[in-house]
Amino acid sequence: MSSSTINRRPYSGTRTSLVIAIDVGTTFSGVSYAVLRPGEVPFIQGVTRFPDQGRIIGDKKVPSVLFYDDDLEVRAAGASTEDPNVISDAEDEGWRKVEHFKLHLRPTSMRLETNGLKLGSIPLGKTATEVFGDFLAYLYQSAVSFIKEAHVDGPALWKSVEEHVEFVLSHPNGWEGHQQQLMRMAAVYGGLVPDSSAGRGRVRFVSEGEASLHSCLANGLGPETLEPGNAFIIADAGGGTLDISTYEICATMPLKIQELAPPDCRFAGSVFVNRSAQTMLQEKLQGSRYDTPSAMDFIIQEFDRTTKRLFSNPSKVQWVTVGGPGERNNVLGVRSGKLKLDGTEVAKCFEFSVQQAVDAIKQQKETTGRDKIDVWLVGGFAASPWLFDQLKTELGPHGINIYRPDTNTSKAVADGAVGYYLDRWVTARVAKLSCGTNFCTDFDPKNSEHTKRKSATYRQPSGRLVVPNQFYCFVAKGTKVSETSVVKKGFFWEITSPSTTAFQTTMLSYNGDLPVPHWMDTKPSDQFKNLCTIDADLSPLCRPSTIRRSPATNEPYWRVDFEIEVKFGLTEYEARIQWVEDVTPVAIRKDIRSSLPALHRVS
Repeated sequence: MSSSTINRRPYSGTRTSLVIAIDVGTTFSGVSYAVLRPGEVPFIQGVTRFPDQGRIIGDKKVPSVLFYDDDLEVRAAGASTEDPNVISDAEDEGWRKVEHFKLHLRPTSMRLETNGLKLGSIPLGKTATEVFGDFLAYLYQSAVSFIKEAHVDGPALWKSVEEHVEFVLSHPNGWEGHQQQLMRMAAVYGGLVPDSSAGRGRVRFVSEGEASLHSCLANGLGPETLEPGNAFIIADAGGGTLDISTYEICATMPLKIQELAPPDCRFAGSVFVNRSAQTMLQEKLQGSRYDTPSAMDFIIQEFDRTTKRLFSNPSKVQWVTVGGPGERNNVLGVRSGKLKLDGTEVAKCFEFSVQQAVDAIKQQKETTGRDKIDVWLVGGFAASPWLFDQLKTELGPHGINIYRPDTNTSKAVADGAVGYYLDRWVTARVAKLSCGTNFCTDFDPKNSEHTKRKSATYRQPSGRLVVPNQFYCFVAKGTKVSETSVVKKGFFWEITSPSTTAFQTTMLSYNGDLPVPHWMDTKPSDQFKNLCTIDADLSPLCRPSTIRRSPATNEPYWRVDFEIEVKFGLTEYEARIQWVEDVTPVAIRKDIRSSLPALHRVS
């Protein structure tokens, strides 16, 4: 089967719908969508017109930048932030420029090797989630305007679907449940969906790596042949992150794909090249007329636009525009408004990102156990000839072949996110973290692990002496799980009053070294993070007929038995509590809270 012959199925829904995918990148963002008409094959389209777009119409990406005034009102966003009049107004009015805000949402477990990058601060009075929401609002409103204008029946189409639009938000490979919840909150804040269970349920997520996979295969940019057993790596080199994912073809009719290794994410995108260049240029131009914030911003923009994108040979002299064509400074090396740079200086700016990409790809290959593997380099940073050549040189001897599609994939993630919603080719994924919950167990004086924790023991209403802080793992990092994988485990809870039956428990992720610990106090506390929280009203289980009595005190108590069920194979974990009520199974799944009652595992 050739990747160019993949056919999409007609939409099987019974009413016209719309799916909008939004890719908020560190430096640039894009939006794609598909109108879903019953019986018709969906066609993915990109939003190519944005308000005040100074670039050539047809560009699918806009800067991930906002300007705020002193009242924290958005004065400009995206394409309009490049308008010279807006830039002038921003300087005159003192508006606050906010960029790279996406990185503020990163998991605390993901160490940010800054390599000179200084994250811009979030305006006082705003949170990173709210800034993200403001930018989502801009992209969403731009998409709505585009859809209304681009389709013959645009206004009528929008009116028929606006109450049930489905959204897919992409995020870096390393982001977890907490980041997904923050993005969902941002979608509510930005007005994409209402703050209701149904509204929040219309927001879905996909990793940038998996979205890139869908985009490559749907456009015939992947491996020449798709046969069961074929393996390949998708390396999405973006503005802020390098997202590395490894896949294997399981079947072709229909197409089924599985992850071979936990996806990797490195903060080493093209913005880190810019930051290295800025440090180098500030040293060269220190004390000159170019040594001002506004001048340096202009120079870095020119470096990003031309020097960085065209650089391919460190033995050749490089140039970056610093001023007008008539400017000359022999001391600084400025001729015709361009600063002369040694090619090795520019190459050094790439070193950090190149090395991170090399290390990440080699680790993915080692995990698969394959002797040889192909890598498809996509994303905006993939257009760099120097990055491409360096990866080929460094990885070729290790049996790794680097390929780069000859079409623009700079905002392929947005297209791929729609493709993910429509096609769902990935049917099995590798858990990128361990997931479990905290519980207590009966104290055993013959168990050395119990006796060393005797000071932490306490008695339950039944009189049982229990030891807390044991960790039950539902799935360990690196485990392959299908989309239909479900893990269940029985627990029980002892209470003394029906008024305390508003039950709540937190699912935890463990991101430390394997094997997964049996006790939470044997690892640093920051290796355990809240993943999601589920709660339920269990009062129907506390009837007079189910009262028990403590053997020691004769005091009444109830034992509430339930199961925790977790689904791991989707792009977003799902967890719920199940219990039997009058011989009728009941299940509930709710949103994040923060609490941790004493659970007891059923042996």
